[in-house]
Amino acid sequence: VQLQASGGGLVQAGGSLRLSCAPSVRTSSTYVMGWFRQAPGKEREFVASITRGGGTTLYGDSVKGRFTISRDNAKNTVYLQMSSLKPEDTAVYYCAAASRSLSPIAALGEYDYWGQGTLVTVSS
Repeated sequence: VQLQASGGGLVQAGGSLRLSCAPSVRTSSTYVMGWFRQAPGKEREFVASITRGGGTTLYGDSVKGRFTISRDNAKNTVYLQMSSLKPEDTAVYYCAAASRSLSPIAALGEYDYWGQGTLVTVSS
């Protein structure tokens, strides 16, 4: 499974951005999907996860209330809508797919496939 993340860029603090993740195979009935991020010099951090049907989501504490994960299974695409962006949200954002879980998950090790990442830069 190859994952193609897109939508990153430069945005001012307080602004919004939407990331997209397009897997190379249909993931709607097979994979829990997640977003992670990694800032320079820091470990990869959980951002959000969504179940196969899209009915349940999970968020990291630092983005709760500002970010929304969703998926359009007809388009085989997962989104991360980011609002009220802060400079500390600056990072490379990765989408990932997990095949063994039925629930949204935060554990990095539970994800089987990773995209190449898209850079989000938030200026103050």
